Amino acid sequence: MKIFPAIDIKDGKVVRLKYGDYGQMCTYSQTPFEALASFAADGADHVHIVDLDGAKDGYPVNFALISRLTAAPGFFSEVGGGIRTLESIQSYLTYGAGRVILGTAALQNRELLQQAVELYGSRLAVGVDARDGKVAVEGWLHTSGQDSYSFCRELQELGVEAVIYTDISRDGAMEGCNMAAYEKLSRIEGLRITASGGISSLKEIAALRDMGIDAAILGKALYNGTLKLADVLAVAKGER
Repeated sequence: MKIFPAIDIKDGKVVRLKYGDYGQMCTYSQTPFEALASFAADGADHVHIVDLDGAKDGYPVNFALISRLTAAPGFFSEVGGGIRTLESIQSYLTYGAGRVILGTAALQNRELLQQAVELYGSRLAVGVDARDGKVAVEGWLHTSGQDSYSFCRELQELGVEAVIYTDISRDGAMEGCNMAAYEKLSRIEGLRITASGGISSLKEIAALRDMGIDAAILGKALYNGTLKLADVLAVAKGER
């Protein structure tokens, strides 16, 4: 199982939200580049980068900064937040991103989604952020009426290969991830699932690995020292 340590960016700084609430934000002293360097020192070769300003405003606000991160050697980077046009996808891929994440646009603009799937294939992922089982959009500020599980099945039928599924009620809360949701999602054949939101123990990493989840994203548990990235990587690889 792959591990993506997270760098969430707001106003150029590394932050973490709790429950997707911009009013419950923790800002860290590390710069995004220092965070990336620390991940590399611990043996990581994947990174998950989110433009929180972009997610809220609807365009890549922090593109200049993030494109410098994606250009750093040695990492497969996936980028999300405010990516709602083919041009934005292509720009990030041109600057070294390994995969680009569509969120709001995947739900609200099916024509764009289909075009992106046809053009970029495995270099595209869809972020499905769920609140009470419904898909949330626009930086998690609004909740749609779309059931999150049926949406994931629809995405697979449209040709999407990878989904990043976040249970907003767990994100940043350090209370564990929604294991039942990932057990359900793991049964969708042909769809690679990334678990995100609330992961705070090595036991969860092992359980996600054993059920066939493709990847996991870790944020707050790494930044506050609850988990050591080197330990997480070892468990994800089945070395522990």
